Amino acid sequence: MSSVCRLSANPVAPLLASRARNTPSSDQGKWIGQKYGVGFAQVGKLQVFEQERQVNTLEHDDYLAMRAGATVLEADSFGEKVLLLTDGTVLKLFRRKRLFSSAAWYPYAQRFADNAAALDRLGIPVPQIIDVVRIPSLARDAVHYHPLVGRTLREICREGIEKDQERELRTAFTRFVIHLHDCGVYFRSLHLGNVVYMPDQQLGLIDIADVRIRASGLSKRQRARNLRRLLGIVGECDWVEVSAIVDGKADSPIG
Repeated sequence: MSSVCRLSANPVAPLLASRARNTPSSDQGKWIGQKYGVGFAQVGKLQVFEQERQVNTLEHDDYLAMRAGATVLEADSFGEKVLLLTDGTVLKLFRRKRLFSSAAWYPYAQRFADNAAALDRLGIPVPQIIDVVRIPSLARDAVHYHPLVGRTLREICREGIEKDQERELRTAFTRFVIHLHDCGVYFRSLHLGNVVYMPDQQLGLIDIADVRIRASGLSKRQRARNLRRLLGIVGECDWVEVSAIVDGKADSPIG
């Protein structure tokens, strides 16, 4: 079976065709990585990306200087999670949720960065990584990046749009998801809040720490499974044509 990432007809992604590259040849079902400038590690049956670079330590005073004047975009009971810095870049902080976790040896901040590199090589718009750091004083790892320009589909829906524009965006979103699956991208956090509609009419991904990328397109079962979270969200479940996505047919009538 060919491991080529086949682009679907996608009206919102004219640049994807020019930027997309073929994935490296490998056994079906393995995570791609070696020929994309990232390391390849396997622990038991778990295979993940490891970027071959040293994680820098950010001392507390340096963190406070970086954090000065920042806007908190997201927080929970454990503290701040996403900060918009004064220079327009974003600092996303990750804590280890369990004592025994794969995050101990492969931090989520590093996964985010590695996934960004791999998705970019597939021609999928994602945040541009600046650095991955460890902040010992906070017991946090963090990824520093340039955010995608645009609004999430969730924000667009909440602000209200015309019916014709909504129909076009729904069609574009369905075809975008088919494109991701054709490229072997399994995005566990797939929902409208993690898909950005950009000024050039492309769709891009954010919050990508839990992305997994296979060397070939997803199976029908995997495609259906990847929709479970989205289909459970009121107001968003009708944004995709399930049969078209599972069948992987972007040219099917949608809407």
